[in-house]
Amino acid sequence: MDHLTLRLDDPRELLAYVPHRLGFRPHESAVAVALRGPRGRVGLVVRVDLDDLAHPTHGPQVARALAGHLDRDGATRVLLVAYTERDAGERLAREGAAHLAEACDVPVGPLEALLVSAGAYRCLACPPGCCPPGGRPLDDLRSTRVGAEMVLAGSVVVDRREDLARIPSAPAEARRSVARARGRWDAARLRAAADGDDAVAAWRLASLRAWREEVGDAVARPAPAVGVRGTATDARGPGGRTTFSRLGRVEAGLRDRRVRDAVLVTLVPGTGRLPERSLAAPQVRAADDRLLGDAMARVVDPDVGVAPPPSARRHEVVLEQVVAHGRAGGQPPALTLLGLLAWWRGDGARASLLLDRALAGDGEYRLALLLARTLEAGLPPGWVRREG
Repeated sequence: MDHLTLRLDDPRELLAYVPHRLGFRPHESAVAVALRGPRGRVGLVVRVDLDDLAHPTHGPQVARALAGHLDRDGATRVLLVAYTERDAGERLAREGAAHLAEACDVPVGPLEALLVSAGAYRCLACPPGCCPPGGRPLDDLRSTRVGAEMVLAGSVVVDRREDLARIPSAPAEARRSVARARGRWDAARLRAAADGDDAVAAWRLASLRAWREEVGDAVARPAPAVGVRGTATDARGPGGRTTFSRLGRVEAGLRDRRVRDAVLVTLVPGTGRLPERSLAAPQVRAADDRLLGDAMARVVDPDVGVAPPPSARRHEVVLEQVVAHGRAGGQPPALTLLGLLAWWRGDGARASLLLDRALAGDGEYRLALLLARTLEAGLPPGWVRREG
């Protein structure tokens, strides 16, 4: 689906595709779709609140920001889809479409607009004979090629945007077990600090080892279908062996910035033992700082950026386990890394929600703030910019 081409004269395929691309069914939303080149290859897909785009004062500013993102993505045409169930929805859709059409006129090109409401879809500005009265039924979308291919690929659309970042809490007894392990590992960190740099380095390496072991065991855990979030709530490895102790170590370790950065580097393919070397004593670690930067460039730099490997799902499973079993409101590190993984694979909606949760726990968490600014700027990961 990375190179999907759709025609504006057959909107069913695109309307079937949009919820799968977003991962959720839009409600009271305006979704702008960039179409590139003469064949109409789908590019950037951006959702905003319909009220924001239609606002008489702020709407034009929202539209200009959208037009800038679409232009940078290489759009030559834009399709706007307005989703609403309110009596005033059609009026808002027309006002929002007018704002975006004006903003896109020079940098991008023509705008087409569709309205999805009351179980039907239709053009906002129909030429004679285009749409029947009341529009066409949404049931038509069930027989589209795109919809069938997305379902066969395992894509599942959640009902609400908020569900994208939903990670259910683990059972109370499991959370208590992890809390006891976390407390013991926090105490070990204090003892190590009293014993000097070598002891702290050993504690960090042991924390990273717990992470690698958890990820290794996660191979045996079934990954949910694409689009299903937050299903991992049982902390058991192969053969039913509990891993509560390791989860507690991982949770405590992630609060140490050096451990978190080392875990981050393990997400990038081809980094070998660099994460371990980065946690060595300071005089050794300094020699690897440039290599750490090189590893991160493979996520953000379009010149060398790579797509996330299939193993990234195992990393997500472990981070979701940490959130599910960990201290409520105390998971900015795990939520931020989950946000990074979502952004890396191009799931901006999930990334934004996860980062919002991270910043709700710690409004000054620097990595979350940096990634949130990246999302606000509409900056895609390196591999997407290179292939775009």
